[in-house]
Amino acid sequence: MSFDVLMRLKLRTVNLLLSLPPFPKRLLVVFVDCCLCVLTTWVTFYLRLGEFIILNSSFGLAALLSIGLAIPIFSLMSLYKPIFRYAGWYTIFDVGIAMTVYSLGYVTIVTAIGLEDIPRTVGFIQPLLLFFGVACTRMASRFLLGDTYRNWLAGKHLEKVLIYGAGSAGRQLAGALSVGNDMLAVGYVDDDDRLHGQILNGLPIFDTEDLEGLIDKKNISYVLLAMPSISRPKRNAIMARLSEYRVIVRTLPSVSSIVDGRVSVSDLKDPDIHDLLGRDIVPPNQVLLSQAVEGRVVLVTGAGGSVGGELCRQIIGVRPKVLLLVEMNEFALYSIHAELESIRNSDLFFKDVRLIPLLGSVQDGDRMREIMSAWAVSMVYHAAAYKHVPLVEQNVLEGLKNNLFGSLETAHAAIDSGVSDFVLISTDKAVRPTSVMGATKRLAELCLQALGSWNHSKTRFSMVRFGNVLSSSGSVIPKFRAQISGGGPITVTHPDITRYFMTIPEAAQLVIQAGALAKGGEIFLLDMGDPVKIIDLAKQMIRLSGLVEKTSNRPDGDIEIQFVGLRPGEKLFEELLIDDNAVKTIHPKIMKASEENMSWVELESKVEIFRRIVTENDAETAIETLKQLVHGFVPSARLEDSTSSSQ
Repeated sequence: MSFDVLMRLKLRTVNLLLSLPPFPKRLLVVFVDCCLCVLTTWVTFYLRLGEFIILNSSFGLAALLSIGLAIPIFSLMSLYKPIFRYAGWYTIFDVGIAMTVYSLGYVTIVTAIGLEDIPRTVGFIQPLLLFFGVACTRMASRFLLGDTYRNWLAGKHLEKVLIYGAGSAGRQLAGALSVGNDMLAVGYVDDDDRLHGQILNGLPIFDTEDLEGLIDKKNISYVLLAMPSISRPKRNAIMARLSEYRVIVRTLPSVSSIVDGRVSVSDLKDPDIHDLLGRDIVPPNQVLLSQAVEGRVVLVTGAGGSVGGELCRQIIGVRPKVLLLVEMNEFALYSIHAELESIRNSDLFFKDVRLIPLLGSVQDGDRMREIMSAWAVSMVYHAAAYKHVPLVEQNVLEGLKNNLFGSLETAHAAIDSGVSDFVLISTDKAVRPTSVMGATKRLAELCLQALGSWNHSKTRFSMVRFGNVLSSSGSVIPKFRAQISGGGPITVTHPDITRYFMTIPEAAQLVIQAGALAKGGEIFLLDMGDPVKIIDLAKQMIRLSGLVEKTSNRPDGDIEIQFVGLRPGEKLFEELLIDDNAVKTIHPKIMKASEENMSWVELESKVEIFRRIVTENDAETAIETLKQLVHGFVPSARLEDSTSSSQ
């Protein structure tokens, strides 16, 4: 019989025992204890007499007395109620107490009173042997029926893991793994040389210098980083080192994310790509957040999108009076509203925040005006836009309708309704744009700046410009993860392409804080750190997935990176400034641009021209007019609307 067949047979037997109802299980344990009473009595007679005796009346009386005392005492003291596969030291303690009571009875009868033909020393020896026998069977049941044994049986099929960090989080994680059936922890690695060579919860602690040898020798598949409280630079250094080995890395969230003080396997997640970018997150200025939102009626357009949704999550945490969610996609609106309702209901602190889901398009000025007037809106965050560059290249007129006219209709509604603050979510693609998306966003910036300085406007308009946000609907991160999961290849447009990156929560917090700094007409820039080469990001993600890049020098690698060429409207390098003249603000991550602008008198007639062009479905003229109005707009290719009558 092969080893695998034998292991499967043993595992099937264990599962059969575990599937029995409670009463048959207890009867089985009682039977085992009866056998132990007989066996330990027989061994006791051998130890006392120096020879194995045949089953005679004196032995039988001693064995029956043992059973007659042990089983009732064990039952009364609840030794048959625990779940034996989870037996631990507390179980041994309970056995010890029960055996103490048993010993008093057995010694009294056999030694103090005395029985014919039974040596009095049997009364002392037999209870000791029975204690060890019962204790060993309880611990054996933990091993044979519990997860330790099942993991041992299936050990060759489980993923072997090392836990990086022998602190509190590491110990809790090891405990969580011990009751699971997916991973098998084989030890810890830790930087503290005082711990090296010691045993913690049955697992050895190794030196981090031994990582490479351990990974090869013990066939490690995962390294679990269980050091949630370490500094970002140290975390980045550890992640960079782990990326050199062919292992999958999983991390625990920060200490603040582990709210109940307990760590579980479900807390493990993919490495935070934001950590790999080396950005330092500045804690939000609570004064600015409160100034912008607290106690006000706040409206967010595009509330179901990546940025709009995160804005809503951050805003509800600052306790506005009312939060209006405007979205034209019914399912997206339903999803974000349900999520925010759950957040609100989970904490009494947010109970008084009113959440109002509102279907509507920002291109519908009457609908926007109706909403803002009815709710007396004080602050608007305008996140609704078409942002996917290649799609807008193929839908030029729709891009104009949504990004330009949608912004203008919403802005006019804000002016007419007496809204005090209006923040436009812009993009780094508006700087010297090569795409229609970027050009339309730049034109929206110009129009809102012009409206802000218009004599009839009491609304403070400001714009916040930033680059890519991680894990948004258009981000490369989820795309790369999906491609790696599918076995590759990873597709990158160009080997030299770079992008700025920021997490969605950080971007949303900074947008809210920038809105509090607005005096009217400003273009705020978020400090995105250093630009990142997309090719480097792709390679890092491959390594942290425990895989190897497939190249001409390494044809046996796992994932190939292919270059597919720049898409229509795409730039190699993104910029945040048109002119290099940013001004610092009181917030270290928020700057203010000083750029050319136009008056609303100049722009109003141009906007009307665009309206006529869109009505006539003339994409080519729209592009030419954009080139005239938007400084630096140089289309990367001949653009044509897919539905234009000029085709």
